[in-house]
Amino acid sequence: MVALIVSFVIAILDQVSKYLVSWQFYPGEPLPIIRGFFNLTYVRNTGAAWGIFGGWNAWLAVLSLVILAALVVFRRSFLVDCLSHRLALGLMIGGIVGNLFDRVRLGYVVDFLDFRFGSYPFPAFNVADSAICIGVAIYALSSLRLPSHPLRDFKGGGGQDAGTREADKSSPAP
Repeated sequence: MVALIVSFVIAILDQVSKYLVSWQFYPGEPLPIIRGFFNLTYVRNTGAAWGIFGGWNAWLAVLSLVILAALVVFRRSFLVDCLSHRLALGLMIGGIVGNLFDRVRLGYVVDFLDFRFGSYPFPAFNVADSAICIGVAIYALSSLRLPSHPLRDFKGGGGQDAGTREADKSSPAP
């Protein structure tokens, strides 16, 4: 239930923020928030992160659907039933849905968070992109803390159970 609520909230926040930016700004128009560091700038992105695969919007929409389906169908294979993993799943799904909605409805993704580090402009991003990145980070960091994780124990991949199974095979039967 947590993942569903989080994904819904993220998708709504993402769409509302994109609507407000596209309603208030012309494409490429910056609004300095912290001069020389952070602007709100309306960008139409037909690619993926950092604009890679620009113009491949239809393929990226299909890829988003495949990843979304894989997350939902295979979630029990790689998620532990804990709050951090449910939160991570909700953030990732909400972000994917937010950007997918743009790709299908508009033919591009609305980006607007525009950071600059000195003379280096960091590629613009949005709430959905942030949610996906934070969700992946929460998943990865929390998985490192767990004593047993589905991916670590997959096919006896060196976990404690694998050593026990090997010892059982070599000991004589009573």
